[in-house]
Amino acid sequence: MTVLSAPALFVHHVLFYTPATASEADKAILLEGLQQLVRIPSIKQAHIGTPADTTRDVIERTYTYSLLCLFDGAEQEAQYQHHPIHDEFRTQYARYWEKVVIYDAIGPVVE
Repeated sequence: MTVLSAPALFVHHVLFYTPATASEADKAILLEGLQQLVRIPSIKQAHIGTPADTTRDVIERTYTYSLLCLFDGAEQEAQYQHHPIHDEFRTQYARYWEKVVIYDAIGPVVE
């Protein structure tokens, strides 16, 4: 494994937790919102997922959706945070989650 000294990759990982009372329709609406969110141009790569069927004790599986976005750096992540699509997502879809946990990390690219 080689760690490159190129500009640092910025990783933004968001876990969305829906209320226990959320219907499948509510979850589908939130998913539609996430699919719009990943259209923001400063995102280098994105992944929307649900908990994998793994059972180790250290694995967190109580979230509904995971959004993982990769950016070429902190400046691109800041552009994402201030993009109108992101603002609209927070305004239009916040009612579909009860909790959000965000992990941001920055570091060199590993190949």
